Amino acid sequence: MNATRTLATTARVLSQIRHDPRTIGLLVVVPSLLIGLVAWIFTDTPVFDTIGPAMLALFPFVVMFLVTSITTLRERRTGTLERLLSMPLGKGDFILGYTLAFALLAVVQSAVAVAMAVWVCGLEIEGSTWLLFAVAVADAILGTTLGLFASAFARTEFQVVQFMPLLVFPQILLGGIFLPRDQLPDVLEAISDWLPLSHAIDALNAVATNSEDAAYVGGQLLIIGAFALGAVVVGSLTLQRRTA
Repeated sequence: MNATRTLATTARVLSQIRHDPRTIGLLVVVPSLLIGLVAWIFTDTPVFDTIGPAMLALFPFVVMFLVTSITTLRERRTGTLERLLSMPLGKGDFILGYTLAFALLAVVQSAVAVAMAVWVCGLEIEGSTWLLFAVAVADAILGTTLGLFASAFARTEFQVVQFMPLLVFPQILLGGIFLPRDQLPDVLEAISDWLPLSHAIDALNAVATNSEDAAYVGGQLLIIGAFALGAVVVGSLTLQRRTA
């Protein structure tokens, strides 16, 4: 991999997105609107304070997964990736460049979502808001890398959507949103320990309730980072030049 080529790919992706207001709206605005909708549904109840941190994990994760996977797949379907790889650009440069571009967008997305949840919707945070923001960013980047991973195997946009029941839905069901993970059947709890979104939700809940120290949250961030790095490595190794 080459840093110059990676950064050039990052700049190209950001330039393309800058001229696509619908994608910007989907990435930055939609997760915050969904969080606001959940808060509105549970107005005058304590429910939002309970599930709000999980919503900060869920909506950015899903949106980043969908946008990243479909955008990357489109590069292959249109032959853009094949042309790029005919030049001195490796698969690793391409994947890492996309990861960096969407990671920067994840920072903006997470900042807006956290601000919406805390200062507009009134989500009570007993721990550090900055630490909450850091976990939210890591979670959004996780969605990005899993989207890149899925796009390496999919051939059509419909197949990308088909990856959601495999990669996304189990994480939502077992991540502790509907039932605390320690109350799941033993087998399901063991499976949830191996799902990265579970660790993101655990970390956000820990920060929101201040029930764990910074070392625990840091450990969860390392786990999320390891999953994200693994998805980038596997995605770069399996990426196809073109989709027929």
